Amino acid sequence: MTTSGGSEQTRGIGVLEGLDTSGMRGFYWYLALLACIGGFLFGYDTAVIGSVLDFIPYQLSDFATGYLVAGASLGAAVGALAAGPLTDRFGRKSLLMADATIYALGAILSAVTINAGMLIGARTLIGLAVGADSAIATAYIAEFAPAKRRGSLSLIQQWMITVGILVSYLIALLIFSVAPGAVNTLDWRLILGLGAIPALIAIGLRARMPESPRWLLHKGRYADTQKALGQLGIEVTEEDARRTAESLAAKEKQEKRQTGLWTRGVKRALIVVCVFFLFQQITGINVPFYYGPQLLGQVFKSPSSTALEASMAGLVAAAILGAVNVATTYFGFRYIDRAGRRPLAIGGFAGMAVFILVAAVGVAYLTGAPKVVVVMVGFSLFITSFAIGVGGTGWLIQGEVFPTAVRGTAASIGASVDWIGNFAVVVAFPVLTTAIGLPWVMVVLAGLAVLAVLFVSRFLPETKNLSVEQVVEEFEKQSANVGVHKPKPTVQTG
Repeated sequence: MTTSGGSEQTRGIGVLEGLDTSGMRGFYWYLALLACIGGFLFGYDTAVIGSVLDFIPYQLSDFATGYLVAGASLGAAVGALAAGPLTDRFGRKSLLMADATIYALGAILSAVTINAGMLIGARTLIGLAVGADSAIATAYIAEFAPAKRRGSLSLIQQWMITVGILVSYLIALLIFSVAPGAVNTLDWRLILGLGAIPALIAIGLRARMPESPRWLLHKGRYADTQKALGQLGIEVTEEDARRTAESLAAKEKQEKRQTGLWTRGVKRALIVVCVFFLFQQITGINVPFYYGPQLLGQVFKSPSSTALEASMAGLVAAAILGAVNVATTYFGFRYIDRAGRRPLAIGGFAGMAVFILVAAVGVAYLTGAPKVVVVMVGFSLFITSFAIGVGGTGWLIQGEVFPTAVRGTAASIGASVDWIGNFAVVVAFPVLTTAIGLPWVMVVLAGLAVLAVLFVSRFLPETKNLSVEQVVEEFEKQSANVGVHKPKPTVQTG
């Protein structure tokens, strides 16, 4: 077996060890981008509906309006759960292609919809697609990425989400500016429908992706494993693949005989991922994106502004926050494989707690320009803390902490929890704001971020530079040590 980094023979290194220690190539970045196009669509879909909601000409009930804004998250939760067993059975690549197809169909139907029911149905399709894609993307990346760069590659998912959010705002601003007279007819349809373009591109490009080599090994497809590894620049024989698969199968069989595939360590990892995802959402990252523009837009607009101008003022504020999100995610790329998952997550949640309180002070005690500045700075640093330490870390651990046999199913459960948390925040925030006021809601979010710091400090192990198999073993060790106390040494008497 040889790698593209040189001609040195590495016959003593297993296929997966060769994959974990291979040098980074541009093709790896390309594959990660393709896998994470769903992240772009995730971000675009999350933000785009808020840009056009005021201009959709249908009579919508409160329920229908709420579903258009937040209900797609429930569809995404269903899509994520469905994707798990399907991707474990049929492979990562085939499901990624199917997701892009479903999203493209949903976006096209959104653009040509003839009534509210059709629009709601299209939004449901989109939710199913982005939910399924979010369950698969980082699992696929974790299964081919070199161990020392797995974090950076997996963080592309979070970066693509931020880019999708920003692009949705910019496209809305552009279309509203070019055709202000068509906001209730053509503009909103174009803004919703343009999401089909990256999805259609993804269908074509994903068809040429290699399947996950770890999944192929698990399925005993040795010739396909050889081909997939060849695309990744690693030359192996079918016999190399067979030996590695037999070794993994023997170990898996022993573990299954002892405890089943869902061992205590796997269950522990799943709980950690799900709770991390829950904290990722309920600490309020959607607050500045959903509600910050409303707060700042009222100040940015002039007294004589029309409804369209007021909406565009809010979009400008949202675009500024979106640009901060995109830019600061770079630091997550830079440090996730250097500093590690735990320090970044702890620092990220701590920063979120501090800076949401800064924004709360601005909302509660300031007026005019000082209020805008303090709230904008608070929200920007709140987003920065999330982007560097929290957003990408959640998607990374979702992909790297589970064994291949159940990675798709377990990752899908985590993604589903993330979407349910997203839905809960979007629905609960206005209710809580009415009940206790915006500043106190922000104080509650800060308290939740502090709880997240305590959770990460106690339960999330450091996994940088480990292979995915070693990460699984780390959780098994943790679960084995729960409740275990070393006996006190007995005193020997002569």
